[in-house]
Amino acid sequence: MTRLKLIIISLFACAALQMSAQTEANISQYYVAPTLFNPAATGQTDFVRIRGGARMQWVGIDNAPRTFLGAADMPFKIGSKRIGVGAVVGQESIGLYSSLDLGLQASYKLRKWGGLFSVGLQLGFRDQSFKGSEVYLPDNDDYHQGSDDAIPTSDIHGTAFDGALGLWYEHPKFYASLSCTHLMSPKITMNAENSAGGSETSGERSYQFQARRTLYFTAGSNIPVKNTLFEIMPSILVKSDFTFTTGEIMARARYRKFLSFGVGYRWDDAVIATVAAEIKNFYIGYSFDYATSAIRSASSGSHEVFVGYSMKLDMGDKNRNKHKSVRIM
Repeated sequence: MTRLKLIIISLFACAALQMSAQTEANISQYYVAPTLFNPAATGQTDFVRIRGGARMQWVGIDNAPRTFLGAADMPFKIGSKRIGVGAVVGQESIGLYSSLDLGLQASYKLRKWGGLFSVGLQLGFRDQSFKGSEVYLPDNDDYHQGSDDAIPTSDIHGTAFDGALGLWYEHPKFYASLSCTHLMSPKITMNAENSAGGSETSGERSYQFQARRTLYFTAGSNIPVKNTLFEIMPSILVKSDFTFTTGEIMARARYRKFLSFGVGYRWDDAVIATVAAEIKNFYIGYSFDYATSAIRSASSGSHEVFVGYSMKLDMGDKNRNKHKSVRIM
């Protein structure tokens, strides 16, 4: 019990630390691949699960965010102990900035409080880059300077160690989780040969990017509709880097465990519509975000697609640890 308290305390300790840099990308279909932000979600079912997604944010705006995501996880046993392992990758580009995140994950599971409780850890790295070669500064007027020592004029990048920590509890009727990404709040140093315009001095300059620790809370449930083939699947996500906090709520319905559809709302940002189909072991889902903020005057909306495949595993011992997930996996 002492170890469990230490893990919970370390998650909430994220809130006491100062952070910089932008918040993480929005994911409207966060329920499809929760291991992207919580390593404790690995190995929750008796399947090898593979998920991939792409998101085009604010279509119609040049250099708007573009995100590509991938996740894979599976369970296995060491003796009588059940654990989960997984891997995640995420690439995002915003203007001249781009980032690449890679991580390996592991989780430990135990039966507790009538459900399955998991503690997970992720270790990996983040690569950050900036396309300085595409920087354009106007010149020959009274308001602009053609060069600036503070802005690199060549492409630069840097890499730093990164990690995440998570808790996940899944009951036959609901689930809830808490996780913290960019646990070490890594500072990424990027070096470039730079010189001031018209200056005789030149040399290597250093630029720093710091990824913010981000706290995630998610919860959801499956509610069968009596005497029908429908089930209602409400869910919620709250995300905060302690400088910026956002949340979204989603209400989905699934028919015959095949076709699902729903609507959601992200606070002060967008209304979300989603549809998905599960055909045997394959999954495909699409969501559309319609902005509710002033940005809708410049953008036609945001598009997101997820695809996936699940392969059944035989865990042995008559599958005594079999656990039916209440999520759409």
